[in-house]
Amino acid sequence: MPQQELLTAVARALDAAGIPYMVTGSVASSLQGEPRSTHDIDIVVEIREKDIAALAKAFPPGSFFLDQRSVREAIEKKGMFNLIDLAEGDKVDFWLLTGEPFDRSRFGRRIREDVGGNSVWVSSPEDTILMKLRWAQMMGGSEKQRQDALRVYEVQRGQIDAEYMGRWARELDVEDSWNRIVTEAKTLT
Repeated sequence: MPQQELLTAVARALDAAGIPYMVTGSVASSLQGEPRSTHDIDIVVEIREKDIAALAKAFPPGSFFLDQRSVREAIEKKGMFNLIDLAEGDKVDFWLLTGEPFDRSRFGRRIREDVGGNSVWVSSPEDTILMKLRWAQMMGGSEKQRQDALRVYEVQRGQIDAEYMGRWARELDVEDSWNRIVTEAKTLT
């Protein structure tokens, strides 16, 4: 199934199973900034072992690959696991929600966005920018991640909570990158 259909199918399955989630990464930055192609869908989840069966049932073998053992390990280690659409090869990376203060903050601030007529939980624009800047730094200065953050800021500028951004940019040690984005941002008309 096409990537947008996969995203909405995953969102519906998570909602139906009562598994809290939030779409992040390049899908979130494409919804909130400048659309670009991506090979995977990143989703933060708060999943428990009792939820594994519902997720596996929603994505049966033959059409999808979901290793239930990997899901259990991810839950134990607060790591990640994958779901792969075998027909299209698209992948969903599920990242377990951690107890890290920023992780909790951004999860608590997630918002509903329309994706092809379906409502899905997505990272707030501020948190999308902050994570893109964090990833850029962790990847040694990734220009693609920084450009994603810049485009989200340019599109969302009027709604951005500057106080929140300043506080977390300092806390996450991405303040220089954040200030650079504010300086470089073009006004969209």
